[in-house]
Amino acid sequence: VQLVESGGGLAQPGGSLRLSCAASGFTFSSYAMSWYRQAPGKERELVATIGSAGASTNYADSVKDRFTISRDNAKNTVYLQMNDLKPEDTAVYYCAAHRLGRYYWGQGTQVTVSS
Repeated sequence: VQLVESGGGLAQPGGSLRLSCAASGFTFSSYAMSWYRQAPGKERELVATIGSAGASTNYADSVKDRFTISRDNAKNTVYLQMNDLKPEDTAVYYCAAHRLGRYYWGQGTQVTVSS
């Protein structure tokens, strides 16, 4: 099983980034996918979740109306479009695949929002 995140980097406040997470080694279309983040000195928090078919999504209040999670089951990839970035969005972002209590994790990608 492999989950490989990409697309992180440095963005200015108000800017945008698009994270990708490429999955392999399991039946991607059978798993819900989530993005989590962990800022220095803080606990990992759930950012967004998308159902296995892509029909349902949920967001943390802190990112609602700014972030959009999506997936392409043909490409085994999940995305996180992040708009109107704020300094408090600075964190390591992780993608996770989960089904029936089983979780697979990526290695994370750093997002830094600073002027």
